[in-house]
Amino acid sequence: MDQARSTITKIFNGEPHSYTRFNLTQNMEGDNSQVEMKLSSDMDEEVGGNGVAEHLSHNANRKPYDTNKLRRTPKNLCFMAAGTLLIFIIGYLIGFLVHRKKDVAPICATFDKVVAPETGAAPLMDWDDVKKLLAQKVSAANFEPVFSEFSSAVHRAGSQGDEALGNKVLTKFNKYGMKTWTDEHFVKIQDPPASGFNRFVFKNGTAQNLEGFLSYSATGTATGAVLYAHYGQENDFKILQDRSINMNGRVMLIRAGRISLAEKVANAAKMNASAVLIYPDPSGYTKEDTPLFGHVHMGSGDPYTPGFPSFNHTQFPPVQSSGLPKILAQTISTSMADGILKELGGPNLPSGWGLLYKLGEEGDIITVDVSNVLTEKKISNVFGVIKGFVDPDRYVVIGAQRDAWGPGFAASTVGTSVLVELARSISDMVKNDGFKPRRSIVFVSWTAGEYGNIGATEWLEGYLSSLSLKAFAYINLDAVVTGQGEFKVAASPLMHSLIESTMREVNLNSVSLYARFARSNLDANVLQSLRMNDAAYPFVAFSGIPSLSFRFNSDQDHYSFFGTAMDTRDNLNAATASQVPQLAEVATRFAGHMVLRLVHDHLLRFDLKKYSKTIKVQVAQINGKIMSVRRKQPQKLPKALTVQWLNSASGSYSRASDDLMTDIQNSNLDDIEMCRIINDRIMAVERNFLSSYVSPSDNPFRHILLGSGAHTLKGLTNHLEALSADNPDADADVFRNQFALATWTIQGCANSLAGNIWSLDNEI
Repeated sequence: MDQARSTITKIFNGEPHSYTRFNLTQNMEGDNSQVEMKLSSDMDEEVGGNGVAEHLSHNANRKPYDTNKLRRTPKNLCFMAAGTLLIFIIGYLIGFLVHRKKDVAPICATFDKVVAPETGAAPLMDWDDVKKLLAQKVSAANFEPVFSEFSSAVHRAGSQGDEALGNKVLTKFNKYGMKTWTDEHFVKIQDPPASGFNRFVFKNGTAQNLEGFLSYSATGTATGAVLYAHYGQENDFKILQDRSINMNGRVMLIRAGRISLAEKVANAAKMNASAVLIYPDPSGYTKEDTPLFGHVHMGSGDPYTPGFPSFNHTQFPPVQSSGLPKILAQTISTSMADGILKELGGPNLPSGWGLLYKLGEEGDIITVDVSNVLTEKKISNVFGVIKGFVDPDRYVVIGAQRDAWGPGFAASTVGTSVLVELARSISDMVKNDGFKPRRSIVFVSWTAGEYGNIGATEWLEGYLSSLSLKAFAYINLDAVVTGQGEFKVAASPLMHSLIESTMREVNLNSVSLYARFARSNLDANVLQSLRMNDAAYPFVAFSGIPSLSFRFNSDQDHYSFFGTAMDTRDNLNAATASQVPQLAEVATRFAGHMVLRLVHDHLLRFDLKKYSKTIKVQVAQINGKIMSVRRKQPQKLPKALTVQWLNSASGSYSRASDDLMTDIQNSNLDDIEMCRIINDRIMAVERNFLSSYVSPSDNPFRHILLGSGAHTLKGLTNHLEALSADNPDADADVFRNQFALATWTIQGCANSLAGNIWSLDNEI
């Protein structure tokens, strides 16, 4: 175009106006076009020298024609006009084409398919339809082949049997189309001695070899007089104290049941005992020589990496949990215990302990030898996930242990079968029936559960920072069927309302679980406190994730075959009148209803007001204990110390929970972002009850309401009792510090629940 304009300018500015021939070619090296004008005369006569024609030519070696021979004749003027018009038209066309190229993309884009942005929540299937679908997928008949597939005679943690079962679970998850992975840890586990036996000698008799053992016992030899201590509960030892019986250096003989083995040993250690012998409760066994297995770590997870994951012990200096006992602990058979009891002298048994035996006296000497071996083993947890369609990065976790000391039919086989069947059912609902969970569901097969929930706890420790922000609930399937007389649930208070609504929806023999077992009083007849030996406990007390365990059991609330080789299908059939498949079906539907409700609804079904009641009850207890100290030991606490600030923090939490309920009622639940913000506020509640003022490695169960330690509200109550009794171990300054930190932990939870910084309650 520039050259064309230049040529036209020269034509009208006196340059030669007479041309005999035009040769127009396009320069292919660019988008613009150039015009090559080749000059000739009518007479084809060349002239010498460098003229204007040479200047206009693209070829410098071409000789121009004589300009004098170019004349302004009418014919030449016509050619000039035509040439000018032609050049103008060509320039216009070139400009149009260049401009059009710039506009091609947006013009074509207008024909693409327009995808509407997500403006509301994912379509929800009606809840009644969800329940019907689950009912169609789960049946008692489905469990028989699953029980057979996951039954194993030997599958102790870290063994080939344990690994084989883990591979079976992984194969199932893959078959269901789930994304799967495994999580490996190297943990320290205490196993029986190389000889296979520990020993005891009673009254210089024959040494007795012991098949059973208690992992994480202290090792060595202890000698002392036998003292019978019933179930080894705190109240049992208090009864012995009230009788002024010397317990220092004694070897405690205790029956299994009512509390965990670890708690029995810890209670005995407080009495300065030298060793503990535990035997199976004779009321629950037909064989008196049954060996008993278990662990006595007063905690959860690998005790040699407290508060952090066991990925490689070589990277850490030697360290161990404060929950490891410093005294010997060993199990003996019922027949061995009976032989010892028959020879005991001393005082009669307290009322309610029995009439046949004596407590024991100083001459009833026994020597106990424990030579357990500490070994490192690789364990592997198995995972599968069904991803959510709206908030896939928020998930509920549901798990069951697969290891056991022996057959472990009630301890692990039933729970693993329920886990696999629930994974199959929900996967099928998503793939074939159009169910779209808003949030994700993570299914887990844990291992090393018998050693103190090691698999689950190590996973929590390894991923604590992300889990506390994304995992909003845990449902435990361990030992869900051990009888049929009762239905018990231990859970975070946030889940109590969800438990009640689920029990009203799930039936057993055409009668709702609520009508059959709650009998209009859920708290008294169904709900229990989470215990440290429960796999759900570290989720809530260590990680701040609302968690739940449940179980069909007998009226005795204890399945006697746990930890023995007698935990078989036949014995569980006897305890359930051969209703194991039917009870497993109901357990699956109960767990399934809770999981589906948590991933189906727009908002998480947690009752925030439940903790208001829990806090108020414990605050009232602390207030009463402070008044008691003032009466008995007025010098221990300053007059300025009151529960005013603790009451104020409790009120802040109550008001914050009420305000959030109001926000929920006034919110548009079809707004995805709004739902996510509210759910995150709900999820923060349990996590913010973890005291930030104690170290996870020193006090792993940091939850001030459900945890354990001096930082908890229960710990404050115990400290006040010690002050009231003028216990030398009680320290008023330490109490005041813990009291202040617990107060601010509650206030901090209220602040987090309130949401925006300008909405905080600053009354404290």
